[in-house]
Amino acid sequence: MSEYQDKTIPSLAEKYKEYFKIGAAVTVKDLEGVHGEILVKHFNSLTPENDMKFERIHPDEHRYNFDAVDKMKEFAIKNNMKMRGHTFVWHNQTPEWVFKDREGNDVSRELLIERLREHIKTVCDRYRDIVYAWDVVNEAVEDKTEKLLRDSNWRRIIGDDYIKIAFEIAKEYAGEGKLFYNDYNNEMPYKLEKTYKLLKELIDKETPIDGIGIQAHWNIWDKNLIDNLKRAIEMYASLGLEIQITELDMSVFEFEDRRTDLLEPAEEMMELQAKVYEDVFKVFREYKGVITSVTFWGISDKHTWKDNFPVIGRKDWPLLFDVNGKPKEAFFRIVNF
Repeated sequence: MSEYQDKTIPSLAEKYKEYFKIGAAVTVKDLEGVHGEILVKHFNSLTPENDMKFERIHPDEHRYNFDAVDKMKEFAIKNNMKMRGHTFVWHNQTPEWVFKDREGNDVSRELLIERLREHIKTVCDRYRDIVYAWDVVNEAVEDKTEKLLRDSNWRRIIGDDYIKIAFEIAKEYAGEGKLFYNDYNNEMPYKLEKTYKLLKELIDKETPIDGIGIQAHWNIWDKNLIDNLKRAIEMYASLGLEIQITELDMSVFEFEDRRTDLLEPAEEMMELQAKVYEDVFKVFREYKGVITSVTFWGISDKHTWKDNFPVIGRKDWPLLFDVNGKPKEAFFRIVNF
């Protein structure tokens, strides 16, 4: 008997059904094999890890590539899951044609807005029946300087109001799906203040924004994580916004750690990881009134974007299931409460 049919191992999604959705970022390959079994038993929300990003789903002006996301939608429907749409507007993974005319010059503001409208409408028309939340704008806040907004082609060509415009377009086509602004490190004080300012300005201008996504790419060594997280949740909730944890993983390395020699995680790393996961889920449960979804950025340590990032040649083990798909101590800490 597969352990994913083993009734002694509780279902993560079932355990949290009275709290919030439990999601995972997926590739098409994840829909079968061990990862497919884990998804069916433990998750009720899927996020396309890369396949709904502009460069994948709309690589050329007159060509869309729906194959991968269609398979995810089919899997979600079959297994009574919903999906998060990720993402419409981002400075990364957007093909160059979006910003250029036939002569290779920058397009006009009007044409770029029209291209964005056409893109959002097409994607929403195909998936709004399954998508409960859309990451409309991703990572627009500058985190390396005192500037509020990141320089990007979207901002450079459309102007500072590109975020508001994107939400207004999404509102027209998104159906029942909630509209989110999504970012990383936005629970940390230096970025929290800026993100709060941006969100308040958007709300004051009557932008149709429903929520804030906290990506939650964290590590086990951050002593200030819990205090920062609570403060961020309370500040964002004070604006009347829903909060979703959108890309959760818990690296065993500090960002600056350059080691590449570790072939498997040390026992004390796994124990500390379990404790930190336990602590953050206590916070999530405490704020279940405003947190509506918690999504892990991956399924098991077999495949994670943290491998080779930010250090080439370094393996990481940031998720709840190990490289063989077996539940780790961290899993049991968050289901046994």
